[in-house]
Amino acid sequence: MTTARDETGSKVHQSWWWVLILFSIALVVESLAVSQLFAFLPLYLAEMQMPAADIPRWVGWLTSLIFLLGLPLVPLWGVWADKYSRKNVILRSALVEAVVFVIIAASRQPWHLVVGMLLAGFQLGNTGVMLGALRDVTPTRRLGTAIALFGATSPIGFALGPVLGGLLIDYFGTSISTVFLVSGLLSLAVALMLAVGLREVRPEVRPEGAVLKLAFGAMHSVFTEPITRRLFIVFGVAILARFMISPYLPILTEQIHASSEGIASAIALVVGTAALAGGLISPLAGAAGDRFSFRTVLVASLVGYALTLVLMPFVPSVLLLALLSALGAAFIAGVNAMVFGLLSVDVPPQQRSATLNLVYLPLYLAGIVGPAIGALVVSTGLATVFVLSALILVAGALFVLLRLQNAGAGQAAA
Repeated sequence: MTTARDETGSKVHQSWWWVLILFSIALVVESLAVSQLFAFLPLYLAEMQMPAADIPRWVGWLTSLIFLLGLPLVPLWGVWADKYSRKNVILRSALVEAVVFVIIAASRQPWHLVVGMLLAGFQLGNTGVMLGALRDVTPTRRLGTAIALFGATSPIGFALGPVLGGLLIDYFGTSISTVFLVSGLLSLAVALMLAVGLREVRPEVRPEGAVLKLAFGAMHSVFTEPITRRLFIVFGVAILARFMISPYLPILTEQIHASSEGIASAIALVVGTAALAGGLISPLAGAAGDRFSFRTVLVASLVGYALTLVLMPFVPSVLLLALLSALGAAFIAGVNAMVFGLLSVDVPPQQRSATLNLVYLPLYLAGIVGPAIGALVVSTGLATVFVLSALILVAGALFVLLRLQNAGAGQAAA
């Protein structure tokens, strides 16, 4: 049992494991819903009678819209949460998600989806706030366990979403819009669960001052540190490549499967296997980084991911595509783990908290730019998107070798 504080600042008792359960359920549902959207968006556009030649471009542009309005708010959510209410910021995310998926489920024209995708930006920014709250209510001796368990929930949701959606669509005849509606209702249930079951968890020291000043002050302190800027660039490059190809994995699966029978399940196999592999490999990547150095494993992961992307458009079967997708997810999990590892050992201690709060900034930026680049070049062929993404990853590996030569010095010292 750990002491937290309620809305009035009074001390209340709240079990860390109860907070972990609530946050884990919330993140599983969020990941499940988002993964279904990414997996079945091309099929949904086809249901709307969109010409097949236009679907790839629309998928790219619609995916980029998800992060468009969320990007400017990234520095603000953590400050708002710490200054006013973590519970309300987390609750806001679940409520917005429910509205977004109801809008998407009710869409009958592609432009209706634009509204839902733009609104999704206001849903972002809850994971870091959850981690901060979890850290504050968890005893130090249990913190590693709590964070590891919480970190496993997102891959579980991303793996379950396409699988459950594929089963409902292919074997029970459920429409895609109904699948999205169920996601919206689940998100609403999560909001009610958090409203009733979660008590306010305030930091011991609440930030003083204007929100904008605090947010931009944190950004300034983080980005004036050279190692942080460079690691954020590497992280952004890797996620850029991932977001360039992610909207097109379902379309590539359709092309290889070459049949309308069982297509949702085939997509679920490719997308779900990748999510599960990423979650399982992340701890192993951490162990490899401890053994061979974070920098070495980072370079190997970037090059390995590039090789899998080059091969993907040319495989003859969905099963091989699923295996390559899983291997690619393992490599990107390695990249993520190594970047976070290097941030933890090379960033000055007084800046680590602010740095981790802003680490999603390059992710959201890549989420806008990556799908947009894909939409611009996909008319030349799906293979172009995958090969270009691979070249970007190779450039990232070269950047690590040339500009991060001393990265991991803190690891060696430890």
